[in-house]
Amino acid sequence: MSGQKHAEIAGGGIGGLTAALSLARRGWSVRVHERAKELREIGAGLFVWENALRTLEALGAYDEVASTGEWNKSWQIRDHRNRVLQSDWLMKDSRLITAERQALHMAIANQAMRAGVEICTNAEVVGASSDGYLELATGTKHKADLVLGVEGVTSRVRDQMPGQKNIERLYDGGARYLIRRNENDLEVLNSSIECWNGGRRVGVIPVSKEHIYLYLCCPIADKKGAETPPNIDSWVKSFPQLETYLRRLTDNGKFVEFRDIRCEKWHHGRMAILGDAAHAMSPNLGQAACVTMQSAYMLARCVDEAPSVHQGLRDWETKFRPVVDATQRLSRFYGRVGTRWPVVLQDARSLMIAAMGRSAKLQHRINVAVRTDVTALAPVL
Repeated sequence: MSGQKHAEIAGGGIGGLTAALSLARRGWSVRVHERAKELREIGAGLFVWENALRTLEALGAYDEVASTGEWNKSWQIRDHRNRVLQSDWLMKDSRLITAERQALHMAIANQAMRAGVEICTNAEVVGASSDGYLELATGTKHKADLVLGVEGVTSRVRDQMPGQKNIERLYDGGARYLIRRNENDLEVLNSSIECWNGGRRVGVIPVSKEHIYLYLCCPIADKKGAETPPNIDSWVKSFPQLETYLRRLTDNGKFVEFRDIRCEKWHHGRMAILGDAAHAMSPNLGQAACVTMQSAYMLARCVDEAPSVHQGLRDWETKFRPVVDATQRLSRFYGRVGTRWPVVLQDARSLMIAAMGRSAKLQHRINVAVRTDVTALAPVL
């Protein structure tokens, strides 16, 4: 594409800033509008899988994340009897760093600002149009070659997108917390643990030298499990082997119901949506943020390399939607097995999960996002 192109982006989270940085490094001028008073990322920790690490490497943000996060050599799944069912779950052909969400966010933000991205805070987006206008709550309208809505599940840009939009309740959810790490936490040194009991799951994930990320997942019908602040005694009763971690919980998180968002269209004219705005998914595979980063990078690549923005957006959605759809579907399946399985059949579930870990074919299928390299000279999709 000839001449400098301009993009207006709604949302200064991980997805919005990845898109901004990806475009800026290709010579675009980019302005990001964040409705909060300052750049911040709500949440505790996250998994940064191979697909996201490749994106960070391509964008120059890898070193900052790798220096502050935790390199994981093992992700164990343990059952209600504390038996290890899998010790390398989804780690075939994949590096894994677990990191504080804010650290990843700021690593991308720092590179975006170095690349010349203009970031406007306290700037609420209320609408957009297919001919390339982004409208703010102040009434100001900004014209662009490309308008992106990356402002999460409540996206106002998505409201302007034609086609069907479905928000599906998954009837389970989770709470995410950061706890202080201590010198006795050797069990999770370079290793993450996820324990199952009935419909409850607890993840113990080291994310920095100072913190461990704990997630507590259960059906929304589990009233004690879904309490905010957390009912620590109830969770300790389900997971006595994790008491040392659970007793460190403080009121720095809240229980949120998981939902899938599926949109018939991700783009229209010069307007597009990505991330949670387009395809929010449960966090069961730890791929929601990773896939969003991939998608943002792929979008920038397609619109820059195509003869027109419209053609580039069409190429991006055609190529990348199957990856997102498959990851969302598999994450939903994982959640159903983890939270809706009959309690009396837990031993049968353990046998199934152990068998899944031994199936190279199944792991290959579940790792569809990891196997998709959008940064390669000829993208492997």
